[in-house]
Amino acid sequence: MFEDEMIFEDDPSGDDIVFEGDVPDDVSGGAFFPDDALFNGMPTFVMLFFVIVIGIFLFSIFKGIGTWSKNEQSPRLSVKAKITGKRTNVHRHGGHAHEHHHSHTSTTYYVTFQFESTDRSEFTVSGREYGMLAEGDEGMLTFQGTRFLDFQRNPSEEHTDA
Repeated sequence: MFEDEMIFEDDPSGDDIVFEGDVPDDVSGGAFFPDDALFNGMPTFVMLFFVIVIGIFLFSIFKGIGTWSKNEQSPRLSVKAKITGKRTNVHRHGGHAHEHHHSHTSTTYYVTFQFESTDRSEFTVSGREYGMLAEGDEGMLTFQGTRFLDFQRNPSEEHTDA
């Protein structure tokens, strides 16, 4: 007999005999990594990760709905304004698919208007509107909450090619 296979007929302590290398059935942590805290907490970590991701997603949706609702409830205003600034924000998206690199860019256009009261507001506008507007243009700005609706230049400000 080998040393680790020795069987004692009478165990004086009354406990079951456990041979070296045997793992009791009630060990927490699973069969592969007994008593390893990293693997014992993994299901909790994965669940927490998904809860956070879903929470961020839901927060973004509700924030967008809230902004839309607030704009819908705001009055539609038309005020005299002057364009004091224009800017763009270009965001590049890239990725690899089947060893082909592709990239996509999206551009957000912003225009800053100054009112007669010297207050300023910046609005997101379409690329078409952005191209039609120039700094220094004066006219009638129509907006609703944070939503840009229209800008009509004063007739004296329009340029002609005559």
